[in-house]
Amino acid sequence: MFGRLTRLVSGSHVRKNILLSASSASAAGLFVAYTQENINAATAVDWEAVRNDLAEIVNEEDVRNPGVDKFPGAEGGGGYVAPMLVRLAWHSAGTYCKNSGTGGSNGCTMRFKDEAGWGANAGLEHARTLMEYVKRRHPGASYADLYVLAGCVAIEEMGGPEIAFTPGRTDAEKEATMQEDPRFAEDGRLPDADKGDLTSSAQHIRDIFYRMGFNDQEIVALSGAHALGHCHTDRSGYWGPWTRAANCFSNEYFRLLLEEDWKIKKRHKNDRWEGPLQYESEDGTLMMLPTDLSLKFDKSFAKYVKMYAADEDLFFADFAQAFKKLCELGCNFN
Repeated sequence: MFGRLTRLVSGSHVRKNILLSASSASAAGLFVAYTQENINAATAVDWEAVRNDLAEIVNEEDVRNPGVDKFPGAEGGGGYVAPMLVRLAWHSAGTYCKNSGTGGSNGCTMRFKDEAGWGANAGLEHARTLMEYVKRRHPGASYADLYVLAGCVAIEEMGGPEIAFTPGRTDAEKEATMQEDPRFAEDGRLPDADKGDLTSSAQHIRDIFYRMGFNDQEIVALSGAHALGHCHTDRSGYWGPWTRAANCFSNEYFRLLLEEDWKIKKRHKNDRWEGPLQYESEDGTLMMLPTDLSLKFDKSFAKYVKMYAADEDLFFADFAQAFKKLCELGCNFN
């Protein structure tokens, strides 16, 4: 199932039992624009070695994520780090606004207190800490490039398509406003699944993705990443996986979205469900968010859901293009 990146660099082994903890990374300085020097620095990095280190982390059975590995107080279960790295890349890039030219993966602004503390980024401190290990081994790589590449490698290692990656992003050196440094963004730009009815949910995700410059087909393709991972009550308030193979990239999300009889969740572990509105499969083991269900019932979205449920190769090809576009929003590699 795993891709070409399982080849390991000679003498490179991830330390066993990597236990993740919250990162307190900080920095100081001024906005750094793209320059040829930045590009030269990025191309001097051995990116195949970086990929190999990231792949080894993804596949190392002893690498743990205390947010989901049934540590005291954790909810939901799970333990796979690869879906978390996909979320890291997506949340790093998904702040972009095409009209203002602010946000995006360039700058790696999630390293700073304000953005790290957004509710949508809860739990990603564990992923950011994993990146510190790779950064120490490859100091010439920017955090901004590492966060994006980690998501690309994770997708490939989970059996998904190869995502084209171009290095050259820069790191912001201190926290700033959007006016001081356009690589920063304001809270509220990432999707919020708690929008109530399905019509409102469909409009919300259009507002989020249209702001970045995506169309309906690309929205549905990117939503297919919900084949991965779980929701956790200590993060989003929701609970459960979308599919039965949460660390395998596939078109199962679309098939299940169409074929399962989704009902509003009312019970959880024999108690009344007190969380936000979500849907569950008939046996209660799988979940969908209101934004997920809106893809099934909105006519424009639904035609792409049906296409991808029927053709995994098509989904992989369209996802790879859309994810590359997402990761490069606001970047200028010239």
